Amino acid sequence: MDASSETASRAGRAPQWLVMLARLLLIFVLLYCFLVAIELMGGSFKSVGKESANSLVAGLSNPFAGLAAGVLATVIVQSSSVTTSTIVALVGQGALPLSVAVPMVMGANIGTTITNTIVSLGHVTRKSEFRMAFAGATVHDFFNLLTVLILFPVELATGVLERIAMRLSDMIPAGVGGSFNSPVKSAVKFLSHRIESGLEGLGLEGGWLALASLLLALVMIVFTLLWITKNMKQLMANRIEEWLNAVLDRSGLLGLVIGILITVSVQSSSITTSLLVPMFGAGLLRVEAGFPIMLGANIGTTVTALLAASVSGRAGMTIALVHLMFNLFGTLIFFPIKPMRKIPIALSYYLADLAVTNRLWVAAYIGVMFVALPGLGVWLFRVIGQ
Repeated sequence: MDASSETASRAGRAPQWLVMLARLLLIFVLLYCFLVAIELMGGSFKSVGKESANSLVAGLSNPFAGLAAGVLATVIVQSSSVTTSTIVALVGQGALPLSVAVPMVMGANIGTTITNTIVSLGHVTRKSEFRMAFAGATVHDFFNLLTVLILFPVELATGVLERIAMRLSDMIPAGVGGSFNSPVKSAVKFLSHRIESGLEGLGLEGGWLALASLLLALVMIVFTLLWITKNMKQLMANRIEEWLNAVLDRSGLLGLVIGILITVSVQSSSITTSLLVPMFGAGLLRVEAGFPIMLGANIGTTVTALLAASVSGRAGMTIALVHLMFNLFGTLIFFPIKPMRKIPIALSYYLADLAVTNRLWVAAYIGVMFVALPGLGVWLFRVIGQ
């Protein structure tokens, strides 16, 4: 190539900084569409599953059944907030004892992790991406599951979470607080509602509307994950991932704070943890570095509930505080001591390796963990109760 051709070629190319800026803007647009897809998916479940979820959590008197119902109800509606608000209402009406409501909140913490696990399936056709995305998603599952395995029997034996929450709720003046309207969540709901209205305009309603919303959401998730990951890899040319992981490895507390702040701003731990999935898949974030962010998300998701519960009476505040205590205690068990921190991380990598070897492990894990076991638990303890 002669000098004039080389000069013309350079003139025809955009500056590197402009290309990087364009990719960054595209990632933000794709992330917005990704969040809209998650909202759409959750809405499709809520529209057909809320009544089933309500019937699941009502009328239970056994803590084991409460735990299982909390998992299954949250899986059905794809929102721990919906489950916990239902629990608060039932407790306030005297229809649900606190001794059952507390395990339900624990179960809701397990059930809410299915969202980011489903999101990770968007990487299923790309082996190396899927391994990291699935490990990053399921480390949240294992943390909540292990925390329940430790704290549930302790709570049954001592009632410590309930007693602490009741004492703290007595110290909080009634009527203090309110609600926080997240601009991010409002922007996401704006487009998701417009999409739902468009589908209704095509004559869809009820179950067909929910099915169409779910299918559209899944297509959007796969498409946005593909392009988010592709563009993130391009932006990593300057090895930003090494800097990011090094910073988070040096200060896990920073990751914890980041998780809390993001979740408070978007009002959903599922959104925070789902946002991390493409970062895991792209290799931008290691599971070890992202784990504290997920713990922070677990704590952050209780803040909105606390604000709302502060004007809903002592029972509502007690349940909200139980949720906070559960997540704080779980963080204290698994975060400060590195050998403990490695347990959920090692389990997530092990399951991811199995899933990459045979995709049937994915179906078995989701089906057994989030549907079969809690469903069997609810049925069994209802039968025993009769």
